[in-house]
Amino acid sequence: MLTLLAITFKDLLNPEFYINNGGLWVMLFIVFAETGLMVGFFLPGDSLLFVAGIYSPKLIHTLIPNGTGNEIADLVILWIMISVCGILGNIAGYWFGKKSGHFLFQRKDNFLFKKRHLYDAKAFYDKHGGQAIVFARFLPIIRTFAPIVAGIVQMDRKKFMYYNIVGCVAWVFLMLFAGHYLDKFFINRFGFDLKKHLEIIVLVIVLITTLPVIYKLFFGRRASKHPEDSNLS
Repeated sequence: MLTLLAITFKDLLNPEFYINNGGLWVMLFIVFAETGLMVGFFLPGDSLLFVAGIYSPKLIHTLIPNGTGNEIADLVILWIMISVCGILGNIAGYWFGKKSGHFLFQRKDNFLFKKRHLYDAKAFYDKHGGQAIVFARFLPIIRTFAPIVAGIVQMDRKKFMYYNIVGCVAWVFLMLFAGHYLDKFFINRFGFDLKKHLEIIVLVIVLITTLPVIYKLFFGRRASKHPEDSNLS
């Protein structure tokens, strides 16, 4: 039992674990859950898409047993499917925020929910407006709560959908295609197989994508504290 718990905890942030043990369907669920179920702040969203690009043929075999035989077709199919799940996840978050989001600011913290993440998302939204939905896609934690905040502040649905689609499609495209073609580039140019060094690659991606959030947590709060819940409307 202890071994099982240790493996689960260790693999939770490892995108290759999901690829090898869950395949395409688990990956799609994670992309949806990251914003749709508000539990995605600890899931490896960016690195998962990057690794999915590397393992795109393997993932396609989950859907098409014999594959497509075309790497571009593989990537485009994954791009469309993942984008749809990400868009639907944001819609679910927006709907939840619009219907009952204010109650979240009165909810107590637990392992899966931290109220400070909502404040971070709201501050990010206040600064960037509708474009925050696009920017948030590239920022872990922030992207989990950005659509909820958009719902809370009653962002126009058409405007939200526009930024939602643009942000998600761009995010998936960049991460997925970067993983696939950087892997090929390093193998062909330097004989360096990214698959054999995924732990380092994932660590670099996590550091790059979380640096803005870390900066905000350690330096952005010194001058001010979170406003009271009554000031959030």
